Amino acid sequence: MTIADIKKNAQAKMEQSIAAFKNNLTKIRTGRANPALLDTIHVEYYGNHVPLSQVANVSLLDARTISVQPWEKGMGAKIEKAIRESDLGLNPASMGDLIRVPMPPMSEERRKEMTKIVRAEGENAKIAIRNLRRDANEAVKKLVKDKEATEDDQKRTEADVQKATDKHIAEIDALVVGKEKDIMEV
Repeated sequence: MTIADIKKNAQAKMEQSIAAFKNNLTKIRTGRANPALLDTIHVEYYGNHVPLSQVANVSLLDARTISVQPWEKGMGAKIEKAIRESDLGLNPASMGDLIRVPMPPMSEERRKEMTKIVRAEGENAKIAIRNLRRDANEAVKKLVKDKEATEDDQKRTEADVQKATDKHIAEIDALVVGKEKDIMEV
């Protein structure tokens, strides 16, 4: 493995960590409705548990209501049950074929709880980025030890990896602040 490979690998993994963090943020409920909130729900479909998006169309009716339109007639009750039994605290209501999922207003206590969850997710993402930095630096040290790179290369690479780390941690901080703002406003 060369120094260029190490840098490229670290950069790619940091980008993946940011993508995973963004995905985790979509699952944290704000006051607004978001179809991605239901991505984690699985429904029983002919003996298999499949994601809700594979058996129904999930969209927004308005700012506080998600609509779920099953593709098959008999799936409505199963979908409704799966949403109700999820740990999201949602109470769906059937209107013929359409299932409406209203977002309950969040209490001040719940908002504070959500911001703590967002900060904890952000901290976990930062730890993942720092671990990637450590791994990259250790890989470069191994190259120097094996006489495949110079100490100047090591210093330069560590500085580059640190810049990438700082950039990604700043991006995580910005995402956390944005999500906290979404949670607190309504």
